[in-house]
Amino acid sequence: MLEKLNIVKQRFDEVNDLIIQPDIISDQKRYVELNKEYKDLRALMDERERYIELTNNLKEAEEIISDGSDPEMTEMAKLQQEEAKVELPALEEKIRMMLVPKDPEDAKNVVLEIRAGTGGDEASIFAGDLYRMYTKYVESKGWSHNIVDFSEGTSGGFKEMIFEVTGEDVYGTMKFEAGVHRVQRVPQTETQGRVHTSAATVMVLPEAEEFDVEIDPKDVRIDYFCSSGPGGQSVNTTYSAVRLTHEPTGLVAQCQDQKSQHKNKEKAFRVLRSRLYEMELAKKMEADAAKRNSMVSSGDRSAKIRTYNYPQGRVTDHRINLTLYDLSNIVNGDIQKIIDELRLVENTEKLKENSDIF
Repeated sequence: MLEKLNIVKQRFDEVNDLIIQPDIISDQKRYVELNKEYKDLRALMDERERYIELTNNLKEAEEIISDGSDPEMTEMAKLQQEEAKVELPALEEKIRMMLVPKDPEDAKNVVLEIRAGTGGDEASIFAGDLYRMYTKYVESKGWSHNIVDFSEGTSGGFKEMIFEVTGEDVYGTMKFEAGVHRVQRVPQTETQGRVHTSAATVMVLPEAEEFDVEIDPKDVRIDYFCSSGPGGQSVNTTYSAVRLTHEPTGLVAQCQDQKSQHKNKEKAFRVLRSRLYEMELAKKMEADAAKRNSMVSSGDRSAKIRTYNYPQGRVTDHRINLTLYDLSNIVNGDIQKIIDELRLVENTEKLKENSDIF
């Protein structure tokens, strides 16, 4: 373990030197990449120091115990030995997980898109419930979010909701939410008390930086229109809402959240960049999934990933056969336990793939 950590330390020292070089500072893309790498390696260096401390304590304790000339020192050494023996296996497992190669996208912010699927009005209401669940979760993480575009349902909720989430390692956490979410419950409009099944699709796009995706302005058609509110009414009389059409791919991004045309255009371009970036990423994920047969990140956005069953108060994640009877807390934003389980499975898969490294 220490040998591997010493190799990591060499890279940490190298990155530490690189990020203060003028030519690196002037290259924004390289500088951002190295800063992210430095941060990850710094966390590993902290664990390395603790690992060295514990192994030294264990060695020192074993020497005192084998000498046995001082009963009081021997007793203290036994306590030190016991502490190190208890703590070391957990620390080694933590370090193994930290040594798993990280996806470069994990540190990115995200554009999150929720769309009502099958189920009519009930699907729109469910899409609204998912939006509320995610905003509560985002707030609990200390991240921030802001709406880009939305289309309200006729009986509440949203036909479509697009919003940005910014914070630390957002994509690495939220990527597990991508896919089809299903709800089973009695709709408010149901008079016979029958349980209906509705669905909504969640897409999680890593927010692309300008240097990740270059868009030729000649390829983009820009349309301006009036922002619309509930029932399609015009919110203002200025043409502040912006719709971008990327003609080579047919991708469309629009924003009507801000009063400023310039700000809406800026946001719409961020979404367009992210959608173009995600197209390439989805191809890569599908290729990786074909190689890895990954349970949790197949890249298939049509895959049914989770069911929220209201009559039984349960939530089931179908990728890892996890069922929790805690629906009320989960729909109120307490989804960390599900994400932790999914991350554990993904990291275990990666550990198997990289077993030669460890």
